[in-house]
Amino acid sequence: MKSTNTFDIILLIARPAAGKSEIIDHLKHTEVDLRVQQYHIGEFEEIDDFPMLWTWFEEDDILTKMGYPRLHSDEKRDFLGEHLWNVLIERICLEYHKKLRDEPDYHDRKTTIIEFARGSAYGGFKQAFQHLSQEVAEKMAILYLNVSWEESLRKNRARFNPDRPDSTLEHGLTDEKMEALYRYGDWEEISAADPAFIEIQGVQVPYAVFENEDDVTTGRGEPLAERLEETLGRLWVLYSDQ
Repeated sequence: MKSTNTFDIILLIARPAAGKSEIIDHLKHTEVDLRVQQYHIGEFEEIDDFPMLWTWFEEDDILTKMGYPRLHSDEKRDFLGEHLWNVLIERICLEYHKKLRDEPDYHDRKTTIIEFARGSAYGGFKQAFQHLSQEVAEKMAILYLNVSWEESLRKNRARFNPDRPDSTLEHGLTDEKMEALYRYGDWEEISAADPAFIEIQGVQVPYAVFENEDDVTTGRGEPLAERLEETLGRLWVLYSDQ
């Protein structure tokens, strides 16, 4: 049984532009006491792979400018090796490990929200999960945001701000990259065996699906709050009983 009233780790995953960043923004603008009551999330910190990969792109551009070989991506910002997708997951786990190392009572006060997107390309979520550490798997619950490929593409186009390509709320991909990386997903395959748990590193990890085809995340407000409370409430029942 969980000793506190909050999640230790929420793994927030989906296709791009499904509403992950908007949910985090909503949580940031919800008072802590209410957040605990409604969502079982108090103080929280994020570990998102997007700033990591964007740093790679910026460093590679600097290296090109200086006349040196790029390390992670080519001029089109395609990774130089498929293994780099897994490096991002390993990096996420390392960042989490350092939090626990520096604050042994970390989860007495805080939740970690881990965020990333995957399609079927380069192993999808199945391969990403293989690179999650035991330390992470034992403490996490999964919140999957479900949108169709068409809705992911629409929102990706709508949110993109070319003046802020590094922004978590305003970044976007070209249609070509969206097609190549995210048109097809493997979530349904991974979750088909059990309606409530996925085995990761030998751990039965609880999950819940947040349906967002009608896009309650863009407008924030009450529709988002109600659906998030209901979905995380279901997830909390599974998580707290372990």
